[in-house]
Amino acid sequence: MRTPAISVRNISKCFGEMPVLEHIAFDVADGETVALLGTSGCGKSTLLNLIAGLAQPDGGELWLGGARAARLEDRRALAYMFQEDRLLPWRTVRANAEFGLEAGQPALPARERRRRADSALEMVGLDGFAQRHPHQLSGGMRSRVALARSLVGEPRILLMDEPFSKLDPQTRSQMHGELLRIRALRNMTVLFVTHDVEEAVVLADRVVVLAPRPGRVRDIVSVELPRPRDVTDPNVAETVRRLRLLV
Repeated sequence: MRTPAISVRNISKCFGEMPVLEHIAFDVADGETVALLGTSGCGKSTLLNLIAGLAQPDGGELWLGGARAARLEDRRALAYMFQEDRLLPWRTVRANAEFGLEAGQPALPARERRRRADSALEMVGLDGFAQRHPHQLSGGMRSRVALARSLVGEPRILLMDEPFSKLDPQTRSQMHGELLRIRALRNMTVLFVTHDVEEAVVLADRVVVLAPRPGRVRDIVSVELPRPRDVTDPNVAETVRRLRLLV
């Protein structure tokens, strides 16, 4: 058995007196893509923030690569792609991609930051746009820059919080293909939040379905379908139907 990339062990979280997550437990295997699926208020984003180290659980443990993650520093092999692209409007595309490398200790030399940024931009198909600014880009291109910024640190684990939810269906489908291509190229582990059942089925190897108030695991569903997955395919549509009954 390979050591899980992420191990969530009996995690609980309260906001004041209100329980938000209750006894959450599941593993994400190395190289696996897992979706956190559920309605609003089930604690999906809160759980992702706990794994990222942006907040601390009230109970339970989080393990990354076989080691207990007790501090934010333990998440060095991890990147987080937020729902909003959060691009800095005064910086170029390249400078936005480099941003995540500027706070490291010891700091990377400028030449290495640029090399990594250009490599990530090429990976997401934006190598010809390095000198553009965010206002000159479409929504899909902005999402690609945000993805490139997540990749420059060469993470082993990528966390994503509904990163494609604001894109039109055609662009979202293109980003799904890009994510799967890059995940396979980098052999990354991906854990992402979504409320879109079809997105979960198209992207994920397994889907962790959360029930709300407080958030808890209702079911974990394996998606054993060949890729690429088309939502019009009867097998994909049947998996979507089964998951909708659980959400």
